[in-house]
Amino acid sequence: MSKTTSVKSTQLEMKLIQSDVTGNKAKECTRHFEGIESARVSLSSDEGFEAEEDDSLLEPQYAEGRKKRGALRCFCCICNCFCFWIERCFLAMAKKICGEQTHRPRTVFIGRTSNEKFPANKTRNQKYNILTFIPLVLFHQFKFFLNLYFLVMALSQFIPDVRIGYLYTYWGPLGFVLSVTLTREAIDDFRRFRRDREVNSQKYKKLTKQGVLLIPSSDIKVSDLLIVEKDQRVPADLVFLRTTEKNGACFIRTDQLDGETDWKLRLAVGSTQRLMTTEELFEMDASLFAEEPKRDIHSFVGKFTRHDGEGGEDSLGIENTLWANSVLASGTAIGIVIYTGSETRSVMNNSKPRSKVGLLDTEINQLTKVLFCAVIGLALVMMCLKGFGGPWYRYLFRFVLLFSYIIPISLRVNLDMGKMVYSWMIQQDKEIPGTVVRSTTIPEDLGRIVYLLSDKTGTLTQNEMIFKRLHLGTVSFSPDTFDEVAAHLRTSFAPKPSTGTTPTRGTTHSKMRRTVVTRVQEAVTALALCHNVTPVYENGNIAEISDGGEGEEDGDTEADQQSKQCYVYQASSPDEVALVSWTESVGLTLVYRDLTSMKVKAPQGQLLTYTILQIFPFTPESKRMGIIVKQESSGEIVFFMKGADSVMASVVQYNDWLDEECGNMAREGLRTLVVAKKVLTEEQYADFEARYNQAKVSIQDRAARVTAVLESLERDMELLCLTGVEDKLQEEVRPTLELLRNAGIKVWMLTGDRLETAISIAKSSRLVSRTQQIHIFDSVTSRTEAHLELNAFRRKNDYVLIIKGDALEVCLKFYPKEFMELACQCPAVVCCRCSPTQKAEVVRLIKHHTGKRTSAVGDGGNDVSMIQAADAGIGIVGKEGKQASLAADFSITQFSHVARLLLVHGRYSYKRSASLSQFVIHRGLIISTMQAVFSSVFFFASVALYQGFLMVG
Repeated sequence: MSKTTSVKSTQLEMKLIQSDVTGNKAKECTRHFEGIESARVSLSSDEGFEAEEDDSLLEPQYAEGRKKRGALRCFCCICNCFCFWIERCFLAMAKKICGEQTHRPRTVFIGRTSNEKFPANKTRNQKYNILTFIPLVLFHQFKFFLNLYFLVMALSQFIPDVRIGYLYTYWGPLGFVLSVTLTREAIDDFRRFRRDREVNSQKYKKLTKQGVLLIPSSDIKVSDLLIVEKDQRVPADLVFLRTTEKNGACFIRTDQLDGETDWKLRLAVGSTQRLMTTEELFEMDASLFAEEPKRDIHSFVGKFTRHDGEGGEDSLGIENTLWANSVLASGTAIGIVIYTGSETRSVMNNSKPRSKVGLLDTEINQLTKVLFCAVIGLALVMMCLKGFGGPWYRYLFRFVLLFSYIIPISLRVNLDMGKMVYSWMIQQDKEIPGTVVRSTTIPEDLGRIVYLLSDKTGTLTQNEMIFKRLHLGTVSFSPDTFDEVAAHLRTSFAPKPSTGTTPTRGTTHSKMRRTVVTRVQEAVTALALCHNVTPVYENGNIAEISDGGEGEEDGDTEADQQSKQCYVYQASSPDEVALVSWTESVGLTLVYRDLTSMKVKAPQGQLLTYTILQIFPFTPESKRMGIIVKQESSGEIVFFMKGADSVMASVVQYNDWLDEECGNMAREGLRTLVVAKKVLTEEQYADFEARYNQAKVSIQDRAARVTAVLESLERDMELLCLTGVEDKLQEEVRPTLELLRNAGIKVWMLTGDRLETAISIAKSSRLVSRTQQIHIFDSVTSRTEAHLELNAFRRKNDYVLIIKGDALEVCLKFYPKEFMELACQCPAVVCCRCSPTQKAEVVRLIKHHTGKRTSAVGDGGNDVSMIQAADAGIGIVGKEGKQASLAADFSITQFSHVARLLLVHGRYSYKRSASLSQFVIHRGLIISTMQAVFSSVFFFASVALYQGFLMVG
């Protein structure tokens, strides 16, 4: 009976304890969340759970226990409150030090200093500062069980009762490892500090009411007016206000943002460009609205408003911006700062550097835990045989120390020294000259790479376009016969004789020849006019040609003067530069262009002037670009258009050769463009212009209406020619990719370039073999569309996946696991129009989904995030600078060196480190076995068999 009563009392006590704990937690929640007391009244009430001392529910001994538990609850409550307030204090301090990270739109007034607080315009890539260096480095070292175990063993030697051997046998190796790590991290961080200081101390011209001041980049603030010279790096995100170019446009290089080496055209704000002098900027009352900072480098929404007598508003887009880290390529620009520091596009697209740990180190760390359990088990066995009499815990700990041969302290020392040797061998390899190892902690990971993610521009290709083929339907011209094209052009533009007749015998031949000549002349003229290329002369300005001369001699003189100057062609696409450069080589040279006109020099020296009436730029959706020009001498209005064969086939008149020739050129790895034209009358163009302008100013469905008007013009166009351009690959790219594929490494290409360009390079580099089929992932904007497209792709096996950045973003947002599961099964994946952030996100998803080791290869600033996110980042020193090379773990000079780096040095490093680790651990097992036999023979005495350095291996 008493036993039953005791059991019931115990059960009642457990219920009371649970009730008290529940009540206590509810009270705590009520204190922390005061706004929802009414919803938690029932939880915070202790009704039915309290027991007074006089109650008969508890016997006296349990009542006494309840008092103790009440005191314990009170102590826990005080501790919880203390921890809560400490956490709040730390969060408040962190917010105060780092600043709020909430991004917001802003309105900036020209000529006035902004009173709002924005991030400082400082570049900081350091991992540590003076206060956090030693604590963080030690934390990163001792967060691994292997190092922590060594530290505990070394600290135990300060206790005389458990000391075995000499202190230096434990602290010597551990101190060596820590000193090497501290020195390496200090040197790396000091190098980053010097690079940051160099960037932050660069001087820039600030425009003020008192004149021009020179200030360092770190002192630039929002609303400052900056003057950026040619070939100077833009220090912050600016809105382009004025330029020295008369047409209000300039070029910038954005290779450190999007990886494209082509120059981009930027336009100054119309209201400020029309001012007579720069000083009038401070006299006008105007403001500029800018959207909140975001990562997208291809879009911007803003508005420029004048509040003075002039009034008016100008909409601002991406063409009015100068992003930080871009370089001004022509003229001088004046801009107003809208984003600084961490809010600039370039910084928001870069990730912070992280400390990379090799997979071998992680595996050895896990193995150390298993061996530690073996040490504890062996020590317990010895204690059981010895008996637990006397100070047994001291004997047990001494046995643990004696059997720590199994995990020798020298294991870490040997591995670190091995990694240094591997790194030295990589840098001394004469077959991959110029290779630099910037991270000596992960050479073994190179031999365990499963996914290699590569950039395209400058990595797989040299970004040098070469014109290879011109096909007119009945005749084709290649580099060997381009001299015939030049001859046809000279014949076409030759002055026509005033008298003379054609012999009857040669009539047929002359007629055929004139037909070919005419077709060549029309095709080359279309290529020389249908583009957005601008010639930039040696002074950095767009060419200026006076229109004073009307005679033929004046035209020849002007053309000759321009031809004597050095100039380069600049455009937003290297394809167009290749086309215009080729037309120059055959005799038709573009010598001048502005926003409203173009001037072309013919083979005989004549200067042909064209007025630009309309331009329809290339877009990923339309896949074509067009231009309407009017020749000044004849008054003829012609609509030229060029684009991908997939869209031009339905635009041009019927023909039986276009599809076949496009396929032939694609198999040769050439990038094809179809060129067509349509002659318009004055009435036709006037009608089109009226409908087009009306569609552009419509508020609703503007894009659809503009497209409809254009489509009405794009009908029954005359097919002129088909062109083939080759993007020159890096040396030995094809055998390198084939070797990597045979080694079981899957190669993904991540590029910010266009879809057609990416597919062309994938084929020409043999990333996509001739037998493999391609699946182009359609553009999706919603979860439903992404689901349907993923289901459609799931039914296709062994297809190469081609996906654009916008569709990739939607898939990663709603179905990241499903997308990665399907993508990882593909033999190759090509992601085009990817932002730097998307590249890094793809790398992280592959690592998370597959658990395999990844490597990223790139050469531009837009590849830094991807390189830092990968397990082994490889940077190429190329035309786009050294930013990727400096941020990478390994730096090479060309892509073909990747194969030897991974398959030779990576494999050897991994095999040698694995063999070294096994040798050290096996040696420790043998010594521990001998120590166990020795202790057993001498009555289980915890005495060391070996003294000195052998103790630590």
